[in-house]
Formats: sequence, C-alpha cells, structure tokens
Amino acid sequence: MENIALIESFSEFKDDKLIDRVTLMAILEDVFRNALKKKYGSDDNFDIIINPDKGDMEIWRRRIVVADDDLDLENEEITLTEARKIEPDFEIGEEVSEEVKLIDLGRRAILALRQNLISKIHEHDNTNLYKQFKDLIGEIYTAEVHHVRPRVVILVDDEGNEIVLPKEKQIPSDFFRKGDNVKGIIESVELKGNKPQIIMSRTAPGFLEKLFEQEIPEVFDGLIMIKNVVRIPGEKAKVAVDSYDDRIDPVGACVGMKGSRIHGIVRELGNENIDVINYTTNMQLYITRALSPAKVSSIKIDEENKRAEVFLKLEEVSKAIGRGGHNIKLAGQLTGYELDVIREGAAVEEDDVELTEFSDEIDGWVIDEFAKIGLDTARSILKQDVADLVRRTDLEEETILEVIKILKEEFED
Repeated sequence: MENIALIESFSEFKDDKLIDRVTLMAILEDVFRNALKKKYGSDDNFDIIINPDKGDMEIWRRRIVVADDDLDLENEEITLTEARKIEPDFEIGEEVSEEVKLIDLGRRAILALRQNLISKIHEHDNTNLYKQFKDLIGEIYTAEVHHVRPRVVILVDDEGNEIVLPKEKQIPSDFFRKGDNVKGIIESVELKGNKPQIIMSRTAPGFLEKLFEQEIPEVFDGLIMIKNVVRIPGEKAKVAVDSYDDRIDPVGACVGMKGSRIHGIVRELGNENIDVINYTTNMQLYITRALSPAKVSSIKIDEENKRAEVFLKLEEVSKAIGRGGHNIKLAGQLTGYELDVIREGAAVEEDDVELTEFSDEIDGWVIDEFAKIGLDTARSILKQDVADLVRRTDLEEETILEVIKILKEEFED
C-alpha cells in the first residue's frame, strides 16, 4: 500500500480493547466510503476489503463496459478500449473490477481521511465509556490517584480512564498522595463536550450502603436489608437495618463480635462513628432507637406535622443531642420527623435565668451552640467544666470563658 501513515492509523487502534474487530471494520468502511463519495460522487459500485489485524485494505471499483462513444457515467462505466487495457478479452456489457489505489484519492483527501478515522474512533470510545460508567452509577469503584489539586483529585483506573473526585465529595479527613488507591461510588457521568466526565463520591449515603454490602455477607445476600442511611461525612452516620428472618439479629450481624465486621467500614470512612439500629414501623420505638445512645423517657408524636416531642432526663439530653447536634440531626433525618428535645422537670429554678435573657450580651449563635447540648439556662452552664464544654461544642475556650464571666456577674449582682 502506498500510504504508510494510513496503515499506522489502523495499527494504532487495532489492539484497542474497547473496539471489537467487527466494529473497527465498520468504522473503517464508513470513513473510506465517505472519502469515495467526495471523490467520485457515489460509492454504490465500490467494494472495500479491510484487514484491520494486518493494517491493510483494498478498494475495488466495478464498472460496466460500454462502446467508446457511449460513455455517459464515468464512475459507473468504462470504454471498451480502456477495459481491454486491463484484460484484452473484455466485451461490451461485461463488468470490470479495477483496484483503486489510495494515491488516486489525492494527498489532501488521505490526510482528511486519517483525521476522520481518528475522530470516529475517539467518538466511539467516548460513547462506550459513557455507557459503561452510566451502568456503574451507584456502584463502588476503586482508582489510583494520578494528580492532586486544591479543589479536586484526579484518579485513573486500570483501563486508563480518568475519574474526578471533587473536594466536596471527599470526607473532611481524606488526604491523598499520588499512587494511593481510592474507593468511592460512581455518583454521576456528565458529558463535557464529547468527552464523558466521571464523578466519584465518598460522602454519599450510598457509599456507606455499598460498603455494608461489600463487607457484610448477609447484606450482600439479601438476608439483611438496609432501610435507610444518613450521614454527616467523617463525623457520624446512622444505618437502619431489618431482616425477614427472625433467626437473624441484623444489628449484631452488621456490627460483628466486638465490632469486628464494621471496623473496616469505619476505617474506610475516616473513623466515622456509625450507629446501626433495628428498623421498625412503630414510630415511637423507631425514634427511641434513632436517638441512641440516649435513653428516652417518653415521646409525643404529631403525625400530621411530622414532629415529635422527646422527653428525656437531664443527664440524657446531651447524649440525645450529641456533639455539634449531630445525633439529633441524623435521628431526625433517619425517621423523617423533626425532633424537639424536652427535659423532664425542666422548670427553671427560682434563682436561675434562661440563657436567652442574655441575648443583648451573648451572640445568638453562641446561645444556640449551648442549646444543642441541652444547656439553656445560666446555672446549667455554670455547673459545667470548661474543658468539657470545649469538647462538646464548636465554641472556642475564650468564648466560653467570656460567657461564664457574663453569667457570673448576673448572679453576683
């Protein structure tokens, strides 16, 4: 064949694992037929024989022999004189097959043909890649860190496909170096121009659910069902599980002896605290379980407005609310109810003062931080250890000391 570059174009793609031999041949034939249409006006009377494994091809043009003075369609007919130059025994009305050399198409056409071939191969690759990862949305996937940027980590899988892990899809404690293997779920596939962009997430509740399927055989086999998953990535998560088989303890099976089964999941999620609870359609019991580790005294449910008043003893309030309000927030998300914590016997002591009374001197967001851990009066705060308050809230020690100073001044007066 005359054109070496074109042969190399074949070889460049013949081993591409995304393209089978039949598909590659179809792409090649389409590219060459387009080139023939531009050159001759029609490709109906051309036969293209391609061998993509060897990187060679043949193009044959079929024409009917006509008398020398009857030539009307140059592409479809050949004069008797010209035909007999090919074979001396040709007669009028017979069909002549003649090989078309690529050089006959012209140098410019050959260069355009090669570019068209490369473009169609890439288009096919991108279409296949888009379909492949569309089918993987919601599934766990592992890839290697290729490049770390401030707002995104670029990953590459074993096939050389690029996967994007944005900063907001990373667990806050995540820290990656080039070459690290990263696990997450394929969250979405977006087309950016003609190229698909594959987005991975480690913060989606679905990632935790898939980790349960991967690590706990009973979940994978369908013996234990995950009814709901809620997360504050890297901090805390709650998972509601159920089983139709009374012989199976779904919580015990998920956690394992001394936490052996769930330990790997916790480690993968940056030591995220995971509460596994038994699902139930009894909403009072479900809310009680969701607020674990706090012990609930009683619950008053407003089904119409999806609200519930939860009554707890004073020492249980901080457990129900949790650090930064995480426990009660997740319990609400898990159950679908807005939960209001009410302390039993919460009447304010005669010489105590509601914290909201100090709103002129203490910022509202600071008052809210104390309320999140069940401290809503002056004396309830003054009874606490400062170091403990720093640990249980998102407040700085300096801010807490300033609040205590204000409260002490009130009682000294």
